[in-house]
Amino acid sequence: MSKTALITGITGQDGAYLAKLLLAKGYKVYGGARRSSSSNTWRLAELGVERDVELIDFELTEMGNVDREIDRIRPDEIYNLGAQSFVRSSFEYPIYTVETNTLGPVRILESIRRVDPRIRFYQASTSEMFGKVQETPQTERTPFYPRSPYGISKLHAHWFTVNYRESYGIHASSGILFNHESPLRGREFVSRKITSGFALIKHGKLDVLTMGNLDAMRDWGFAGDYVEGMWRILQAPAADDYVLATGDTHTVRQLVELAGAALGFALAWERKDEGETAVDRKTGQVLIRIDRRHFRPAEVSTLVGQPQKAAQQLGWQCRVKFDELVAMMAEADDRRVRDGLVLL
Repeated sequence: MSKTALITGITGQDGAYLAKLLLAKGYKVYGGARRSSSSNTWRLAELGVERDVELIDFELTEMGNVDREIDRIRPDEIYNLGAQSFVRSSFEYPIYTVETNTLGPVRILESIRRVDPRIRFYQASTSEMFGKVQETPQTERTPFYPRSPYGISKLHAHWFTVNYRESYGIHASSGILFNHESPLRGREFVSRKITSGFALIKHGKLDVLTMGNLDAMRDWGFAGDYVEGMWRILQAPAADDYVLATGDTHTVRQLVELAGAALGFALAWERKDEGETAVDRKTGQVLIRIDRRHFRPAEVSTLVGQPQKAAQQLGWQCRVKFDELVAMMAEADDRRVRDGLVLL
């Protein structure tokens, strides 16, 4: 008998990849999205699954809506990927971030408790909860020290997930995911900002790309690999929390260099009184300028996960390497700009 899944935030990067994965496994997939974003289905369309999911209005800030839809659908599994997920914006909109990222999951968990405690629940936690890291690499037992309203809101939801698991016996699990990217990433995130920026420069649509902290280090993997980890987490006999990561770190500077090379640029870094720039060795054109306005109020310097538990207990691993990921994203943006498509 096929299963039914509800994915909140299905119009996002992870939601689209997860929908494709679950459909391939024979699931009936419902996609929850805010009414204002329900028509923004370009990611699902790009993966060829737009017509195979049933979209529903699902507002994480409205308990009545959450309750009615879960009671109507009665899914076997709920993947809560809906969130205000841009770290920088969380400093500007901290209350909205908490309302969506913290209370949204609590509403779902409370609805599961009342409607059907057998529903399995996945909460999208994040490496941003580690923030000012207390040990390296970070594991499921590393103390949390979030450095942004986004990280704080996600940590609050993470502990609610643990509490509902332990208090009510609900199969409620969290995936503590480190940075995961793809050609479907939004351009507000640094990875797509870089690859789309170079594509625009290559085709004469942009003069220079402004960047923030190039020395921040992250553990970057491919989103398509990470959604398989989400699915494996909910198939486990017992609920638990898992770090999903590559175990390797790279700087933003390395991402810039790889993306530039993938699109034919040879970068040379120069330091002047007005700040650091990157120029193309072949033409002398300035490609990158540093702008302090892009720095976070409280920076997270180094995040790197230890995915040993997920590997041993779930059989999960990240397959796509960092250089392959960056090339994949750069080539996708190059194609989009070349073909005159709107960059989203």
